[in-house]
Amino acid sequence: MKILCWNVNESVWLHWCNVLSGRAELTRTTGQQETLDQLAKEPYDYCFVYLDEAQFSRKVEDVVALRNAHANLNIIAFPYLRSQTAGIRMLSAGVNAQCPPFVKAEQLSLIMSVVESGEIWGGKEFIQSLIAQSAKNIPEEHWEQDELGSLSERENAVALLVSRGSSNKVIATQMNITERTVKAHLTAIYKKLAVKDRLALALLVQQHIKSHGSADETQSPDQLMAH
Repeated sequence: MKILCWNVNESVWLHWCNVLSGRAELTRTTGQQETLDQLAKEPYDYCFVYLDEAQFSRKVEDVVALRNAHANLNIIAFPYLRSQTAGIRMLSAGVNAQCPPFVKAEQLSLIMSVVESGEIWGGKEFIQSLIAQSAKNIPEEHWEQDELGSLSERENAVALLVSRGSSNKVIATQMNITERTVKAHLTAIYKKLAVKDRLALALLVQQHIKSHGSADETQSPDQLMAH
């Protein structure tokens, strides 16, 4: 595995070398142009980017630009600052993951396995915030029971609540079911709709709401959950 590491911090660089020792070939760059030049020279499986304190907001935009320039590259951001705004900006732009710079080896392995499966990683709080952010411009929904194909009434209700940014715990409370049942519904929904994760489901539902919000025969989430 080849990883390009855009990193100006010596301690973080040494940490990455340690947690990935024997598992990956690491190449270090220290600037945007150097990183782009290196990516043009040879292919990499991942690009790790450390976002240091200096010009943090500018570095966030540099990571977004990197994603736009290399659509198929797995990019993991390691921000110095814990910023929900920055996390949402990068993940919504298509960055594959973000995590703390000094992440432990086991956690980094998990994150990379999630990325390789086609999902994004940002931690539960960031994913929920990202979904809620994307739902801001969606008007109060008019939701057709079978709008997304073969979903049952309960699955429709779960899908709608997910699109609003509700957590499994909140969904379980509102629908008067267990969190385990919510997870079972989500597994079935992902399979039926051929989506890989919560974010993809939320965006799909939101897109359908935008396209079909004026339908005549509709049911509210409360009506769906009453069945």
